[in-house]
Amino acid sequence: MSAAQDEDERARVVEILAPVAVDSTYSYLAPAAMRLSPGDSVTAPLGRREAYGVVWSIDGDSGPGGNLKTVSARLDRPPLSQQLRGFIDWLARYTLTPRGMALRLATRAAEEAGPEAPRMLYRATDNVPERLTPTRARVLKAAEGGVAFAKKALAEAAACSTGVIDALVDEGALEAIAGPAAPIAPPLDPLFAAPALEPAQQDAADALKASLSPRAFKPFLLEGVTGSGKTEVYFEAIARALEAGGQALVMMPEIALTTQFLERFAARFGEKPAEWHSGVGARKRARIWRGCATGDVRVVVGARSALFLPFSDLRLIVVDEEHEGAYKQDDGVSYHARDMAVVRARIEEATIVLASATPSIETRVNAMRGRYGYLRLDSRARARLMPTLEAIDMRKEGPPRGRWIAPRLALAVGETMARGEQALLFLNRRGYAPLTVCHTCGHRFRCEHCDAWLVEHRFRRALMCHHCGHIERRPNLCPECGSEDSLAACGPGVERLAEEAATLFPDARILVLSSDFPGGADRLRRELEEIAKGSFDIVIGTQLVAKGHNFPYLTLVGVIDADLGLGSGDPRAAERTFQLLNQVTGRAGRGDKPGRALIQTFHPSHPVIAALLSGDAEKFYEQEIAIRERAGLPPFGRLAALIVSAKDAATAEAHARALARAAHELPPSPRYRVAAPGAWPEQNEIALLGPAEAPIALIRGRYRFRLLAKGPRSADMQAFLRDMLAGGPKERGGVRVQVDVDPQNFS
Repeated sequence: MSAAQDEDERARVVEILAPVAVDSTYSYLAPAAMRLSPGDSVTAPLGRREAYGVVWSIDGDSGPGGNLKTVSARLDRPPLSQQLRGFIDWLARYTLTPRGMALRLATRAAEEAGPEAPRMLYRATDNVPERLTPTRARVLKAAEGGVAFAKKALAEAAACSTGVIDALVDEGALEAIAGPAAPIAPPLDPLFAAPALEPAQQDAADALKASLSPRAFKPFLLEGVTGSGKTEVYFEAIARALEAGGQALVMMPEIALTTQFLERFAARFGEKPAEWHSGVGARKRARIWRGCATGDVRVVVGARSALFLPFSDLRLIVVDEEHEGAYKQDDGVSYHARDMAVVRARIEEATIVLASATPSIETRVNAMRGRYGYLRLDSRARARLMPTLEAIDMRKEGPPRGRWIAPRLALAVGETMARGEQALLFLNRRGYAPLTVCHTCGHRFRCEHCDAWLVEHRFRRALMCHHCGHIERRPNLCPECGSEDSLAACGPGVERLAEEAATLFPDARILVLSSDFPGGADRLRRELEEIAKGSFDIVIGTQLVAKGHNFPYLTLVGVIDADLGLGSGDPRAAERTFQLLNQVTGRAGRGDKPGRALIQTFHPSHPVIAALLSGDAEKFYEQEIAIRERAGLPPFGRLAALIVSAKDAATAEAHARALARAAHELPPSPRYRVAAPGAWPEQNEIALLGPAEAPIALIRGRYRFRLLAKGPRSADMQAFLRDMLAGGPKERGGVRVQVDVDPQNFS
């Protein structure tokens, strides 16, 4: 036997990463007959159970002896690519997440799916039903020739309900047979309906297409005003990726956005892409996961979790509405999907397009400084005009007491309806009222699990906490003093706004668009379709209506409270308000008729409001960028938050203070320096602020204290955080420490 043959016959040591909360791999013996490779999925004994894992590396010959357990089986799944494994390693290092938890993001769909459900098809038999109605006759006619149909397709062909099909099966006139599963991703045609782009769109599309060959990491910001045709531009990049035999991923911040997008995609490429989000069933997700790994799925549109799919040849990533906060995941593994998409594109040597009408400060600075390609669309497509914006100064022309719609806005809504057009009233506050108070004793309803007021939802006759989901019935009597009919709603939510609109416009068809109502994503999709058809006169909504929708009949937008959010201490408050109001006012006038937006505000001279009214986004960005740079805030510096929580406040605070002491006792390091407690940080020093009680100090029954690390880009923030956690106390007694690198909110 040759040395090479002897090597092949020996068991090898493999390192296996399990999707559990550990950072290290486990060493196992792999029988030579398995012929495992890095990326293969296996089962192996872990403790007292068989566990799933992925071969992360192969150490080589096991040598004599050893006390290692043996891999049990190799699973019939496509291997995770070297690029995806490298991305998981990078994410874990950057976010200080155990690698096993990062792996779980990429393998959960494959793990959770059960066996594939058979696809039932229906075909005619020789039996004739006892009662042959015209509808039944159409069904049997459509099913002639022994061809088997899916139930829905047969019902559509016969113009009847699926109940007719079921009845014919019961009577034996049709039979159900198990057929092959429907293709998870029908072929896409990049030449199906290539559009005629306008010159600015064509220039941007040409730049993106050119970036795809030769293959290399190429990031772009695609900035275009609302309605400028950004989607059509990146569709051409998708077409080029398909022509090259590659795959593309389009990320979207909200599931509700996908309906119109899927229709537009099918109109361009002949078929819809694969969808990936929480509304997709487990079996279908498993098929998409496998299809991405085999290359059968060419384009995926999905939420942030789609970033972890095992693409075999990923050439293009698009992050639509890249500025949206929904791309940040705060629970479990804390990461920003936009930023991690850039990392995955770099690892995959792919083009990435960050698209937005109102880019984040971080992305815009990267584009302005040449790190990203910068493509701009400064006018709406098809010569449509931007909406005209006007402020309603609530100090001078506000509504009567107890009302929220100013007279000028009410007049504009009436005129809009008289022309047969739609109006949108925007208020970024769910429910009926943010606070319920007893006007006899002053009692306020507070969540028993959180440091937050309960929000009244009158449509459901309930009080709800928007932090933990606690819900209780709205009482008739004050629980504190027992007074009857003494409970008063304070402030408006969208439900209260709808009540006022119904009073002002009793004949109007009014829709409240909110994530609070039952029906989930399917209901939202149906409602968005009805809005686009013009089925409602007045639409009242939260930020859901601001995100990329195209409503051709909508010509008026009324912003009820433009100042909401500007008074918070969040350093991104101005940026977020500007983005949100710019997006929502941009819903007006996207059809053939011009648009108008009225903005109710008590501060018409505020820089955000002034920038919106003047249309001078450049000035606003210049001011915000200058503020960030002076303060050393991202993207000019780095932030990391540590949230320490426990069942009692004293335990949480003590642990947080011990962590702070550990940080200040760290020895000097070449990778970072720690500023002295209370001292202004010198150049290249990391300052540790806190601990302090979190703004929302109690959530889900846990008391919360925050530490905030702030440092220059040159400091190794991850090394500092690791050293601080290693030198601090262990998490005992129910204490939890959550690390949030690059935090997006400060609650």
